[in-house]
Amino acid sequence: MTRAIMIQGAGSNVGKSMLVAGLARAFVRQGLRVAPFKPQNMSNNAAVTVDGGEIGRAQALQARAARRDPVVDMNPVLLKPESERGAQVIVQGRRTGTLKARDYAREKPRLMQAVLDSFRRLCDGCDLVLVEGAGSPAEINLRTGDIANMGFAEAANVPVVLVGDIDRGGVIAQLVGTHAVLPPADRDRIRAFAINKFRGDPTLFDEGLVAIADRTGWPSLGVLPWFDGAWRLPAEDIMDIRSHAGDGLKVAVPRLRRIANFDDLDPLNADPSVDVLIVQPGQPLPGDADLVLIPGSKATIADLADFRSQGWDIDLAAHVRRGGHVMGICGGYQMLGRVIADPDGIEGAPQTVDGLGLLDVSTVMTPEKHLSLDSATYLPTGDALRGYEIHVGRTEGPDTARPWLRIDGRPHGAQSADGRVRGGYLHGLFAADGFRARYLSELGHAGPSYRFEAGVEDALDALADHLERHIDLPRLLSLAAPPKV
Repeated sequence: MTRAIMIQGAGSNVGKSMLVAGLARAFVRQGLRVAPFKPQNMSNNAAVTVDGGEIGRAQALQARAARRDPVVDMNPVLLKPESERGAQVIVQGRRTGTLKARDYAREKPRLMQAVLDSFRRLCDGCDLVLVEGAGSPAEINLRTGDIANMGFAEAANVPVVLVGDIDRGGVIAQLVGTHAVLPPADRDRIRAFAINKFRGDPTLFDEGLVAIADRTGWPSLGVLPWFDGAWRLPAEDIMDIRSHAGDGLKVAVPRLRRIANFDDLDPLNADPSVDVLIVQPGQPLPGDADLVLIPGSKATIADLADFRSQGWDIDLAAHVRRGGHVMGICGGYQMLGRVIADPDGIEGAPQTVDGLGLLDVSTVMTPEKHLSLDSATYLPTGDALRGYEIHVGRTEGPDTARPWLRIDGRPHGAQSADGRVRGGYLHGLFAADGFRARYLSELGHAGPSYRFEAGVEDALDALADHLERHIDLPRLLSLAAPPKV
């Protein structure tokens, strides 16, 4: 019989996604068939699934932790912000439109049915479904029509574990305050609590656990110390990509306002001999960078305008004159061309804008979104790699006659005559150890090889070990119950 348990947070960024990944790996090692589920996610960092849709990348990592292929039912509603007030709405892997926040609230009853349908399908063939909430259930102003936290837990009859983040301070107030503001029925769905991100000796918080339990009636599942291996796992948020200094090859990445699918940075960030510098707005692109990597964007034309407003176009031109290398991926590839045309107003008002002009290509935005999982070959060396495409737009021009990839038998990408500026739509290519080593060696990288995928697996196992040492997993599992599906 399938059982389910929901991990909710007393605030955003308490570590729910990582906890679900660690729990998935821990319980699958016990022989259970485990699946992750997040009713609603908001992220521009998406993954392409084996069934041809897209979900939040955090759920793809959780699926990997559970040793399952990611499918759209693991994250049936994905919101991808396109502006300060509007987001593209992905339902069961497919774009259904763009809505403003106020309009989205009216769509929640319809979306709840899609959420429950996906949850029902996911439960088939599973022993345990680990459900991740979004934000905090204490946001009671959002409770009406909620599909992300207690609204889903009520509809599917799933018990809840509440997690607090002690690293931010005020964790007792986080948990006790949540208890105080929740309506009784929601409060009663919480069966236990846990503390995450403790630095130092966890026994120093014993009195804090007692204070929380006395004021809420919820039992404690334990205090989880800070997990030092988290940096080896793919980041859910761009803020989790660390700029780190050292003596290795330097990769500069401009922080686009609407940066998307930045998992391309994870393997570089994890490589101890590569220095990744996230260049924040207001900062210049560094003059000593070996590579400037322009990542994907959810709104290419708007981010290109921001790129110019920061003066990064001038910095990038100087970088190229000095002999530096540039790579643009997806939206970054489109920016490197001569022209971006949006005749149908995909990204706003119909318009045509000049690109950065470093590649002799032009892009036309098209209504259809391209989603695919790809097998590719790096043409200069023959190294094989796998990745994915997730984009709107078609790019053509003379520099595409110099492809540097072959995807499923067809040439892909474009490069300048000297090969120092390259662009393409394939995400995930740096995860291939062979390609990454060959490409970086062309830039002068002479550091030791780093096995990224093996490092992710090692980190997931280490995270599961960490949870087994510090959290009462038998008790947590005993709290899981058959859902109402």
